[in-house]
Amino acid sequence: MQHLTLTRPLVFVDLETTGVNPMVDRIVELSMIKVWPGGRRETLTLRINPEIPIPPESTRFHGITDTDVLRAPTFAEAAPEILRFIADADMAGFNVQRFDLPLLRRELARAGLALDLSGRAVVDAQVIYHRNVPRDLAAAYRLYCGGDLLGAHHAHADTEACVDVLDAQLAAHPDLPRTPQGLHDLFNPRDPSAIDPEGRLVWRSDEAVMAFGSDDIRGRPLRDVAQKDRGFLEWMLQKDFHPDLKAIIQDALEGKFPVRATAPRS
Repeated sequence: MQHLTLTRPLVFVDLETTGVNPMVDRIVELSMIKVWPGGRRETLTLRINPEIPIPPESTRFHGITDTDVLRAPTFAEAAPEILRFIADADMAGFNVQRFDLPLLRRELARAGLALDLSGRAVVDAQVIYHRNVPRDLAAAYRLYCGGDLLGAHHAHADTEACVDVLDAQLAAHPDLPRTPQGLHDLFNPRDPSAIDPEGRLVWRSDEAVMAFGSDDIRGRPLRDVAQKDRGFLEWMLQKDFHPDLKAIIQDALEGKFPVRATAPRS
């Protein structure tokens, strides 16, 4: 690295995972590059068996299937090598503060280990990017429409600009769908088994099942959680979940559970 002065190693980390929730999802691939003062580099890349199924939507994103990790080490088995590689290095990556490092800590905790970053620097390139490259409507207008947005932050001007930006985006990216529904489906993929808009509950054999939560919650029928772990559902009602999900949870606490609609027979 030509523009960064290092006094100790800097480890860049990136994870491929079973999902996007760092508190409950698992690592399926880990790659780290250690840059030493003077420029020497070391690399560690590992496939990890997450010990849970990899959701199809995650496989569509990173291409890793259950078969690919069937004979890979579990995270607990790989953890000592990972910690040795990190050692006392500073840490870096893209969105590491909000995703990669919290998930790495969680995986280590499951293995009975800890990631102690006290006294270390954490450099997040995404934070630098967001701070230095405007990402608002005016910036999008300049990028796609080739001019300055006049009257920015006035509702009508902003709305007119958004019309122009979307049209210019479709012209610039011919691979994008040409219909609103196509764009929605592309950027808001949904598990066909999902019950609520966020996919926190899914159908399994016509039974509503928890698709997130701690290891002792995830994968259990909603009916069972409502009977034995009401506190968890009550906690959900206090948090910022989708209103549709909260309505289902409230019903479950009252003993009413979702019923899967079936297509009428012809």
